[in-house]
Amino acid sequence: MRVLITGCNGQVGCSLSEKLANDANATVLALDRGGLDITNQEAVNVVVAEFQPNIINAAAHTAVDSAEEEVELSYAINHVGPRYLAQAAQDIGAVIFHISTDYVFEGNKDGEYNESDTTNPQGVYGESKLAGEVAVAQVCDKHIILRTAWVFGENGNNFVKTMLRLGVTRDALNIVGDQFGGPTYAGDIANALIKIAKKIEKEDVIEYGVYHFSGLPHVSWYEFAETIFDMALVQGVIKKKPLMSSITTEQFPTPAKRPSNSRLSTEKIFNAFSVDASDWKTALNNIQAYTG
Repeated sequence: MRVLITGCNGQVGCSLSEKLANDANATVLALDRGGLDITNQEAVNVVVAEFQPNIINAAAHTAVDSAEEEVELSYAINHVGPRYLAQAAQDIGAVIFHISTDYVFEGNKDGEYNESDTTNPQGVYGESKLAGEVAVAQVCDKHIILRTAWVFGENGNNFVKTMLRLGVTRDALNIVGDQFGGPTYAGDIANALIKIAKKIEKEDVIEYGVYHFSGLPHVSWYEFAETIFDMALVQGVIKKKPLMSSITTEQFPTPAKRPSNSRLSTEKIFNAFSVDASDWKTALNNIQAYTG
């Protein structure tokens, strides 16, 4: 199995690189933006033609608020780059795995979002990621688009790390309690992608397309923070739990609108590939790993 990982320094990219580096059956080329600028079509074509890999695109412009001003950059990384990668994959008959987001939805549905639900992004980040999805699907026949949400891991910046940092420096915190989703461990995303990639290597008949992958149980940001602090307290990472207050989205305005509902159904990916939802609580059992 030959795999090109783009965005190898991101949360999912790091985890993918680490896991596949220890896989004797995988030959991996893991590149960050310095190694491969995915918005440079010529560079993409050269790397893919020479290495002849399946592609896992973990590169993305994920700064949701900054995207409202950095529109051109967002579309370059989230739309144009994936299209170039998908075209290069199509040219050699390869598979492209592309990571997308819950932000492609409006976020006001009752219950879980399915893969077939109507998309309606509410900001530049979601719009650019949806444009990337469409481009990948149109350009490359063999594509797996993996939508996920609320990603956290040992690498990069994320909610878990922010809470642990603030838990040491603040006595009290206000946390949004009216946005709901499934926290998703980056290592579980990597495992899901690797499992699907290996199944594709072994089988001729695969249902390519869009899949959802995120964590269970679904919680609010407030409930997620409570769990983080409870586990940090038990594991001795913090000495006391900060006083927490649940606030509304309106009380915490941001440049970009957040979905109030980011719950993603993981039924399709389980039925197709036997991939379970991310067990995010277990991923917090070694909470010390998120303090670096």
